[in-house]
Amino acid sequence: MQRNPHLQKLKNQYLFPEITSRKNLFIEKNPEASLISLGIGDTTEPIPEYITESLSKNAAALGTIEGYSGYGAPQGLHSLRESIAAKVYSQKIHFNEVFISDGAKCDLGRLQMLFGNKVSIAVQDPAYPVYIDGSIIQGVETIILMPCTPENDFFPNLKELQRTDLIYFCSPNNPTGATATRQQLEQLVAFAVKNHSIIIFDAAYANFIQDSSLPKSIYEIEGAKQVAIEIGSFSKLAGFTGVRLGWTVVPDELKYDDGSSVKSDWNRLISTVFNAASNISQHGGQAVLEPKGWEEVQKLTKFYMENAKILKSTLEELGYAVFGGVHAPYMWVSTQGQKSWDTFHHFLERYHLITTPGSGFGPSGEGFIRLTAFGKREDILTAADRLKKSTYD
Repeated sequence: MQRNPHLQKLKNQYLFPEITSRKNLFIEKNPEASLISLGIGDTTEPIPEYITESLSKNAAALGTIEGYSGYGAPQGLHSLRESIAAKVYSQKIHFNEVFISDGAKCDLGRLQMLFGNKVSIAVQDPAYPVYIDGSIIQGVETIILMPCTPENDFFPNLKELQRTDLIYFCSPNNPTGATATRQQLEQLVAFAVKNHSIIIFDAAYANFIQDSSLPKSIYEIEGAKQVAIEIGSFSKLAGFTGVRLGWTVVPDELKYDDGSSVKSDWNRLISTVFNAASNISQHGGQAVLEPKGWEEVQKLTKFYMENAKILKSTLEELGYAVFGGVHAPYMWVSTQGQKSWDTFHHFLERYHLITTPGSGFGPSGEGFIRLTAFGKREDILTAADRLKKSTYD
């Protein structure tokens, strides 16, 4: 049996296991160190009570004759699909265009399976590693990087971008925290229409957008339903990183060049390789979208954005150029001329803070580190205090 040759093309380690490896090496040499992680974007606050009550209730119901349920529809609970169409999209999309999943990252992998390895792709640089790594595993060979830097306001120069079959675009962006304006997304949609490309729009952090003039969905842009697939997630919205629940919207209007339906193929694929998200997690998602649950998750978002404000203002006081942290839980921090991994080690050794080196997100990430606002308030305040000190006590 031969190894999948495409896996050999990947870097030795995925970014975050590499960070863990270096952290563990530091701990071995400094066992007394009290580390605070500002690196991996994992939520820390408890899931709100109204939502956990729903999770508990539906878990308990599986132990009764009346409440037991087995396999669900691969597309997801009808009621949850309707709620997403209504609450998230204000009926701009139909419920049957919503497909419930076990998370955005999982759906990205299935979308890469859907389109196969003969496609060309364009990816923001820097970018969430799964866009590229997952494509490489599928055997995609044509990968075009779209530099997104402070110099171009973190939006690619579409006039110089060659045509590709797929365009991966994330807003609010992970890792830079940049949020695309309506005008920028109009340009992106127009570019996709002109070039018969499909946009895979990652909106996992949409709930962090604080300005109502900034689009939370690609479908707020006219013509987007003809060229875009959108991915959403409950992970950062409701603290479901471990519960696992997300969704993907594939509009009826989205067609291949031969006129056949992308949605039909997506439905066929998930019916083949996916048996639906957990019944329990889907009922929890339903509770998130109910008035009480929605009110509670907005408090979570506010909490994390307050964390971001604390970190961002502290770093700026120290003279760092900081991007993001306003409409996204991530801050993209200039390393002031140092290499990303060097600054990672500087923060680790001097402040005992774990960050994420920007170079792990692509060539344009060199010269930056990413900090996350996901953290307990006491840890965020302690981290800010450490940064303000010229030396770590």
